[in-house]
Amino acid sequence: MEATPQPMAENVATNGASSKSNGTTSAHHIDHAQLPDQAQPQWEVENHAQPISADEIALLRTAKVLLVNMRALANEIAKNLVLAGIGSLTIHDDHLVVDDDLGAQFFISEQDLGKNRAEAAAPQIRKLNPRVSLNVDTEDIKSKQPDFFAPFDMVIATDLDLATLSTINASCRLCNRPFYASGTHGFYGYIFADLISHDYVIEREKSNRPTALTAETLTRSIVATSTKKENGKAIEMVTKREIYSPILLANTSPLPTEQLTSRRRKLQIPPLLTCIRALWEFYSISSAMPAHSHADLELFTTLATEKHKELQLPPETLRSEFLRSFLQNIGSEIAPVTAFLGGQLAQDVINVLGQREQPIQNFLLFDGEESKGPVYALHPIFPQLDTVLDPSIAAPAAGALLV
Repeated sequence: MEATPQPMAENVATNGASSKSNGTTSAHHIDHAQLPDQAQPQWEVENHAQPISADEIALLRTAKVLLVNMRALANEIAKNLVLAGIGSLTIHDDHLVVDDDLGAQFFISEQDLGKNRAEAAAPQIRKLNPRVSLNVDTEDIKSKQPDFFAPFDMVIATDLDLATLSTINASCRLCNRPFYASGTHGFYGYIFADLISHDYVIEREKSNRPTALTAETLTRSIVATSTKKENGKAIEMVTKREIYSPILLANTSPLPTEQLTSRRRKLQIPPLLTCIRALWEFYSISSAMPAHSHADLELFTTLATEKHKELQLPPETLRSEFLRSFLQNIGSEIAPVTAFLGGQLAQDVINVLGQREQPIQNFLLFDGEESKGPVYALHPIFPQLDTVLDPSIAAPAAGALLV
């Protein structure tokens, strides 16, 4: 079985950073040497790691992307997609610029206080690449009907609660549109992908052994192969298909089976997934993020303990020190973290639009203090479902860790 790594850079030097807390004060020191640097886009067409075909360039330059909620993370995503040369970008936000937005959001300034965040960011985004068509939408995203999302080739929603993310995700599925969700809280963040059913091509030197059209993992299959000549060598083009689950199901899905059958592996799973699930549950109950009141801290700790148990993780890995650190980071924006996650997401979007390389499958967790970002495939358990339904719409039987 072919390994499918989802590497995350560790201990990479970064340029400068700024942070601003949105109602929460973080006591952490920002160790720049421990945070990856994605401040400069590293995937522009001319600098791509692998040669990019004319067809892939055409797909990128005609792509229409919707980006929802213009905080620091979305700023990074917008910057990288626009510099990469997508066809059009629609930025959406119904919030006004406030003081807390000025710390890590580089498209706005003090002169924009009181303006709509998307409208304030638009002029600076246009300057990055005037050839990209930029549109602004300021209506409540929750009021949008599913057909609003149909014209877009990609939908990205950032820093939103689970209910809103789930609504957007469901609308995208109705229109058969790929969806990404992402968010950060200080040193911590995540990227979630629901590409529904996504085909992509891997090029490799042709082997003497024929490539079988078969399942490689519970979410990935080889569906086609072809051969071309390049510099006198036979190159095999292997088309693979990944199937995905919506965020609402992923949020209640178990960890991959191979992780749960090994205590050593369970001890290595970060409690960040537990805390993100607990935070989403807390918001659904309270319609607000946890404050520093005793009642909120007690509720969050109770929810985190329950989520940790549901994930079948050892109780000792949910340390009080991590809970305290996560709570201190809630609501804050740290530029190196948003830059790194924004870069990772933009890179994945560009690959998906060009139908090249292995995409995120399906939940990436990032701990900036540890400079680690494991990727877990979180899917509901539906035994034998893939043999009953067409693989383009079937959910996988279980997840598989991609490391």
